[in-house]
Amino acid sequence: MKRLSNREIADKLEETGELYQMQGVQFKPRAYERAAGEVAAFGQNVADLFKAKGKRGLREIPGVGPGIADHIAALLTKGEFSEHKKLAKKTPVKVHELTRIENVGPMTARKLYEKLGVRSVADLRKAVKAGKLRKAGFSAKMEGKIGKGLKFLKATDDRKILGYILPTAERFLERIRAIKGVKRASITGSARRAEETIGDMDFIATSSDSKGAMEAFAHFPEVTEVIDRGREMTTVRLKNGMHADLMVVPDDAYGAILHHFTGGKDHNIQLRTLALKKGLMLNEFGLWKGKKRIAARTEEEIYAKMGLPFIPPEIRTGEGEIEAAKAGKLPTLIPYGSVRGDLQVQTKWTDGHGTIAEMAAAAKKLGREYLAVTDHTKALAFIHGLDAKKVAAQGREIDKVNAKMRGFTVLKGSECDILKDGSLDLDDRTLGSLDFVGASVHSHFKLSAEAQTARVIAAMKNPHVDAIFHLTGRKIGKRPPIDLDILEILKAAKATHTLMEIDAYPDRSDLRDEHVRMAVQLGVKLVIDTDAHEERHLKYLDLGVAIARRGWAEKRDVINTKPLRELMRWLKTPKGKRH
Repeated sequence: MKRLSNREIADKLEETGELYQMQGVQFKPRAYERAAGEVAAFGQNVADLFKAKGKRGLREIPGVGPGIADHIAALLTKGEFSEHKKLAKKTPVKVHELTRIENVGPMTARKLYEKLGVRSVADLRKAVKAGKLRKAGFSAKMEGKIGKGLKFLKATDDRKILGYILPTAERFLERIRAIKGVKRASITGSARRAEETIGDMDFIATSSDSKGAMEAFAHFPEVTEVIDRGREMTTVRLKNGMHADLMVVPDDAYGAILHHFTGGKDHNIQLRTLALKKGLMLNEFGLWKGKKRIAARTEEEIYAKMGLPFIPPEIRTGEGEIEAAKAGKLPTLIPYGSVRGDLQVQTKWTDGHGTIAEMAAAAKKLGREYLAVTDHTKALAFIHGLDAKKVAAQGREIDKVNAKMRGFTVLKGSECDILKDGSLDLDDRTLGSLDFVGASVHSHFKLSAEAQTARVIAAMKNPHVDAIFHLTGRKIGKRPPIDLDILEILKAAKATHTLMEIDAYPDRSDLRDEHVRMAVQLGVKLVIDTDAHEERHLKYLDLGVAIARRGWAEKRDVINTKPLRELMRWLKTPKGKRH
């Protein structure tokens, strides 16, 4: 049996769907896309599931029917399945690689192949460099966009998005903790600080059998190569191209080493400087007074001996957290799991893949109390954005869903497009009929910073706009942020009592942590949403909480930590009187 990770299986399924798209086949691409998403997010290793239960076990994965179960089984036993093989032979293009570039979808990839023989990103770089795209019928504008997309891909290609890698890291941690002899284990580095992208995965553990622990680590299913194996650390290369390290450390120094490999460089330097001022020395093996080690087993112990409260990993960046700790002014960061409802969710009414009832049931199952259905508006005609009549019809469907639900409420909402001049894509009467309105930019990304800023502020002045969604419009690794004067926008948000959204969708992470911190300092209220387009996306909510924590936000700063009754009372209060 082949040792494939969930991500590798998902990539193959996703590529199959994209190959079908290249051939103009309808319906099948969506089935493969959905199955790929469910496989990638599945809590158990799919290869282990197949080994234990066969094809019957694969059917336990949502979105995996008999046909796709057969394909996964073939992939795990033979390394390939016939349907993908036939499609790839017919169109020998690395489509999954090419579609990572902004403005390159499956149909564009097809045209690039048919006109220029482009099969990979490397081929496309050569074609762009040689100026071949315009000769093949691409406009100068599209040539420029693809060129920029290639540059942006190259600049971000060496790091992985946290939300997509975290499930793998958490599986690794579970397996490490299950190894015989392991006592304690943790993720360290940028993943523990919950940074938006990470370069590799780092783990530490204590064990009565360090050699056995590292041997087991080297044989995890995702490992393709052991790069280095020493007495205390093993480094491996994973199938997704990342490196992963496991360091087995003495139990009596676990806290010191965990602290050392978690903190950002500036945090560690500042803390060591503070230790020296107190006549102490801090290094990766502990806190010392002369030759006596006075703290090392836990991080809490180290901070306490330094006269400081525990500083959460997410804010160990050297940007004022040590001074705040010394002054007793550290924020009580918003706890994970404290967001009660999701206020940006798309459904099948536009570009989502679940019905209102399905999304509501999935959210309830995750312990949420409410969600707002915020489908797109008519400016996005290519995804059937809603006009006033459709918004009203959707509202009637929401009423029917709410009539059947117990202990959960669906709110009527909209993700209303901000037009070029700052006006909105729905009339005020329609917007006023909704429970929650988010406004967002989906077009005219190249306006000047002055024009973009004025555009967003104009939208915030509308009395019906409760929040600005994914302010900068960026997509990590695919699309840079639009030009904006963030400070001016946050000041306007404070003045207009408009919420600023933290979009938790992994490749958005927008607002960024530094913008969140600015918002908190100005007293701007926040909302954390998943931007879910299907059920599995609803699990992203705590990624938004991580961004909020990195931005020093407290529970009181985030509006959807409120229970439904309080939230609705707040939303029904005119914007100018909200606090």
